[in-house]
Amino acid sequence: MEILLLFVLLTFGLFIGVPIGISICLATALTLFFTSHIPLIIIAQDAFAALDSFPLLAIPFFILAGSLMSSGGISKRLVALAESMVGDIAGGLGMVTVIACMFFGAISGSAVATVSAIGMLMIPAMRKKYPESFGAALTAASGIVGVLIPPSIPFVIYGVVSGASVGQMFIAGIIPGILVGLGFMVICYYVAKRRNFPATKDEVARRGFWRNFIDSFWALMIPVIILGGIYAGIFSPTEAAVVAVVYGLIVGKFVYKELTFKSLFNIFSEASLVNGATSFMIGLSMAFAHYLAMEQIPQKIGMALSAISNNMIVVMLLIIVFLLIVGCFIDNISSTIILTPIFLPVMKNLGMDPIHFGIVLTVALATGFVTPPYGCNLFVASAISNVSIERMTKEMIPFILYMVLLLVILTVFPSLSLCLVDLLYR
Repeated sequence: MEILLLFVLLTFGLFIGVPIGISICLATALTLFFTSHIPLIIIAQDAFAALDSFPLLAIPFFILAGSLMSSGGISKRLVALAESMVGDIAGGLGMVTVIACMFFGAISGSAVATVSAIGMLMIPAMRKKYPESFGAALTAASGIVGVLIPPSIPFVIYGVVSGASVGQMFIAGIIPGILVGLGFMVICYYVAKRRNFPATKDEVARRGFWRNFIDSFWALMIPVIILGGIYAGIFSPTEAAVVAVVYGLIVGKFVYKELTFKSLFNIFSEASLVNGATSFMIGLSMAFAHYLAMEQIPQKIGMALSAISNNMIVVMLLIIVFLLIVGCFIDNISSTIILTPIFLPVMKNLGMDPIHFGIVLTVALATGFVTPPYGCNLFVASAISNVSIERMTKEMIPFILYMVLLLVILTVFPSLSLCLVDLLYR
């Protein structure tokens, strides 16, 4: 009865539009009040204990770094570089969008920030060559790379919730992130060929590559400094986020000279609001996870799944189906916090590496960025392009199918996620 009441209250709160953090808090508090003698103050204690975490400091700084780089002229230089690399190939303008999102994802760690920063530049450009629904859908899909190419905010969240190494999660995300980007580029090429989209030959010639490379050099150094510093042991992922903020501030203000004091005020204000909402949700979600552990819900779910199969791959595929459904209704961070304590113990008992599970979990939930009705990437791309989500969804089908195929491949072949981790850490 306790479990049923908990999830009924949580589902009802989400269904009527109550913010996720408040829904989690109310569901946990009401369940404790009606079914136990545990004092409700434990919710506040768990929430504050959860936020007293050094790795969590990486989140506000990566959010701030992404905003600084978006407003500081960095994103448009990355787009120009990508354009000089592949712009004159069939579907090249779409490939430019994918590559630019990969570059920006290696800076911001956020899917929504990636769609916003790159979409403002690329969606108007693609409208001249492609149907506007395809350009908007491609930009929304490409934003997925923002949470897979390290650094990644969802990887930080997973590391905090699961106890896994954030640095190892960053390393493990490199190959899956590249596979997502390459797959989307192949889709762009195929669609352009089949639908006779014109190539982008004006002002795109590769002869401008070195000029664009030099112009974007300071922007390209950001992921090199962040990831190089982490893997060389110079600083932790949290300290790397602070370095990214300082570097982005210096480059945007004094090198590219596109940051103004007014824009800095808006950037810091926006980052503070986003971090406040995120921290509130994370703290209360930890109280929710503590209650799940007290009620031994992961063990009960594990027993139910074991009754279906003891094969790790079969059970993981069943979980993936569930994650894809959840991703349609709940955002990535909330889902990671809620579901990791439930499913990770089950998969660890079946012999799955926690890093491998974290990658599959993140890729599955990241697909929810582009699946209606909740897909937040769809909302951002729709706002920029003025294209309805219904029209974008039709164009999104090949990208979603590829993500599902990639999930199966990552599950069956764990070395795709773990080979670099094994090489560098084990």
